[in-house]
Amino acid sequence: MRRLRGLGLGLLAATLLAAAPATQAQTYPDRPITIVVPLAAGTGMDSLVRLYADKLQASLGKPVVVENKPGAALMLAAAAVATAPADGYTLLVSTSSAMAINPVLYKKINYKLTDFVPVSFYVKSPFILVVNPDLPAKTVPELIDLAKKSEKPLSYSSPGAGVAQHLSMEYMKQRFGVNLTHVPYRSTPQSVADIVANHVQLGFAEAGATLPLIRDGKLRALAVSSSTPIPTLPDVPPFAKAANAPDFEAVSWHMLYAPAATPKPILDKLHAEMTKIMSDPEMKQKATTIGLLPVDPPSIADTQKYLASEREKWGSLVKKLGLEGSQ
Repeated sequence: MRRLRGLGLGLLAATLLAAAPATQAQTYPDRPITIVVPLAAGTGMDSLVRLYADKLQASLGKPVVVENKPGAALMLAAAAVATAPADGYTLLVSTSSAMAINPVLYKKINYKLTDFVPVSFYVKSPFILVVNPDLPAKTVPELIDLAKKSEKPLSYSSPGAGVAQHLSMEYMKQRFGVNLTHVPYRSTPQSVADIVANHVQLGFAEAGATLPLIRDGKLRALAVSSSTPIPTLPDVPPFAKAANAPDFEAVSWHMLYAPAATPKPILDKLHAEMTKIMSDPEMKQKATTIGLLPVDPPSIADTQKYLASEREKWGSLVKKLGLEGSQ
């Protein structure tokens, strides 16, 4: 009899445990949600997060607070969320730097990639291949030809060794067998200013830092690194098309993450809300205005596959360049 009673209690406990996530999702959220952003307030990433945080707040009926935690090459924010309770109330926005590059580039980081699960992949952050206007190359094939024939290697800038812009150019170098010299800087404005001044000849740079200079004729845009054009530069071709390399893409991206053990019903609810918000034409327009490329959020499973491919792509390049554990 005792054995039967014990078995019954065990089955009841298992049933209650199985039902807990579903019940939790039904009542979620019942208090404020915090989205941790790894960059300072006022940046393009921060501005977009605040826009969709307001919409999430309206649809979920609870405050959605944006907390800026910049520092340590975007890793301070990731480390903070990695140890947060997996209940859907602390979320993270991050990019390829923290989630695909830094785990190989740095000797030690205070989080694991397995600490997180993606909630929504909503924008790509493409780079623009810009050259100084005095450079005779006006197309990507002309640039590749010039780089191959030049007695002295052309030089390119980036905001630092191992950052996405640097790796994007190295990806191009290896793909097309060109010899270019890397000149690292400490910030994007410095790296772009020296292309304008012709101290270096070219570079992949963020749209926000280059668009005004392109429009003023101080830089020439040859291509964008995404597989599709960006609305702010409709006449500038994707690198893949310009170089006849259909599978070429070298972008960063913004994704919303939750701690890995967050119950699936909560993840599904957040994913559905983000899909609805980021499908709004107004949100897409605001993302393109700051140089980002809106993405119709794929499923969580498809996002995980994309993440795996990006980690392999950039991680293997970091190793090939001899930069593994160099920071």
